[in-house]
Parts: sequence; C-alpha cells; structure tokens
Amino acid sequence: MRKINLFVEDFGHEAFLRTLLYRLAGEYGIAVAVRSYSVRGGHGRVIAELRQYIRDVQRGLQDPLDVLVVCTDGNCKGYTERKQEIDHIVVGSLQGVVLYAIPDPHLERWLLLDSAAFKAVLGRGCPAPDQKCERDRYKQLLRQAILAAGLTPLLGGIEHVEALVQAMNLQYLEQADDSLGRLLKALQAQFQEWGRT
Repeated sequence: MRKINLFVEDFGHEAFLRTLLYRLAGEYGIAVAVRSYSVRGGHGRVIAELRQYIRDVQRGLQDPLDVLVVCTDGNCKGYTERKQEIDHIVVGSLQGVVLYAIPDPHLERWLLLDSAAFKAVLGRGCPAPDQKCERDRYKQLLRQAILAAGLTPLLGGIEHVEALVQAMNLQYLEQADDSLGRLLKALQAQFQEWGRT
C-alpha cells in the first residue's frame, strides 16, 4: 500500500485532493492510504506545520511515506512563487517525493472549470471562470453557480467537492488550467510509476 501524506490549507483542499487521489488509485489499481495534516488555518499554518513535519521526518519521528502532496492556494502570488516557498522548506530525501497542488489563484476556480461535471452533480452547468486575482472572487462565483442551480450553498459550495471531483473530466482539465494540469500530470506519472513496480 502506498502512503500519501497531505499538507493542505483547509477542508476544501483536503476533500478535493483526497477524492482525486482515491479516484486515481482506483483507476490505476493501486492501493493507497491518505493521511491529512494541517487542514485548518490557511497558508501560514500550512507552511509552519510543514516546517515542523520536515524536522520530525529528519529526526525519524514520522513514519515513512511514498508521496507528500502540499496544497496551498496561489493567492495572487502564482504557482512559481508558492512552489519555490515550499521547495525552500522541503529538504533532504523528501525533495524527490513532493507533489505540488497550487490552485492559481484559488481552489474554487478549479471547481468551476468543468461545466459538464457541475451539471452532472448539481443539475445545471456553470459559466467558465475567467482568471483574475481578486480576493474571494471564486468563492462568490461558486456560491452564485450553486444558487443558479437551485441549491443552497450551505458551506459555500465546498460540500459538493467530492461529487464534483468524481464527475470531472480529468483529460479536459489537464488542458484547461495550467496549475491543475501540472498537478494532474504529476499524479498520473506517479501512479503510472507505481503500476510498473
């Protein structure tokens, strides 16, 4: 069984990645165990707890793992700057096992990219989102799309993450968004490698 550890900002990131990982594991026939760290508190907390985790790994206080997925929104900093920030923290043997999930600018945009999946889950498609860096823009767009589908977004729409990820056309999304495409390519390459061993 492959062990995957997640470092994420919040519940939405965790639900998205956990569902995506188990979906891919099923598609590739690979058994995985996913463990989540730092699922509350945003970017600053993820970075602080990731530093502590790396120290614990170096001291032998953490169990071995196969992959470490670090997820933090781009938040107008962009993919490259966030990746460099993570790379600065991750040292030693873990450098080769880190995969980056950096929604640019926010996870909610990823949820709006596949209108057909949105329609399959919520009964009505959504308009394709633009790509602007504006605080809470995509949270508002997600809420509006859910309201337009005749539903109440009880948790801002995050309550639909798992169903949306299950319905998503991953091949389409790999081309539709650079930041999501990078993650999907990296995950698929990892699962293909595991399938050969």
